[in-house]
Amino acid sequence: MTTAFTVNPVLGTSPAAPAEAAAYFRASLAFHADVSDVAAALAADGDPGFVVLDSRSTASWDQGHIPGAIHLPTALIPEQAERLLDRSVPVVTYCWGPGCNGATRAALALAELGYQVKEMLGGFEYWAREGFAFETWEGGERRAADPLTAPADAEDCGC
Repeated sequence: MTTAFTVNPVLGTSPAAPAEAAAYFRASLAFHADVSDVAAALAADGDPGFVVLDSRSTASWDQGHIPGAIHLPTALIPEQAERLLDRSVPVVTYCWGPGCNGATRAALALAELGYQVKEMLGGFEYWAREGFAFETWEGGERRAADPLTAPADAEDCGC
């Protein structure tokens, strides 16, 4: 007796071979950083070895941004990056959140100018949702961590 097997959408395309998957995920980490890792590096004593760049508009920056970030809207990168950034220091870009590709466009513009760059996954949305302090035009602010994005009773998600 032959049993009919229906392939589900997850396995309709077979998973990559382990070596291919490892290469892909290793490459992904070369291009991306997550909010928690950026926050931990910035909070640690000493120089984190990178700068954070907010690629949004001035109105967005005023609404809230990561403390210590450099404000450089994507459209101004070609004319102002050299004045604001050191090519020997990696740059981590961010924009609003996962529904916005502004950080990707900013990272591309910087890479094309010769900068080492990573994109911060989650953007400002997840920075605020994970409970990290941020600055507005009125001063500092911090929200309670959203339990859907950060552990409720621990500092480390264990990822």
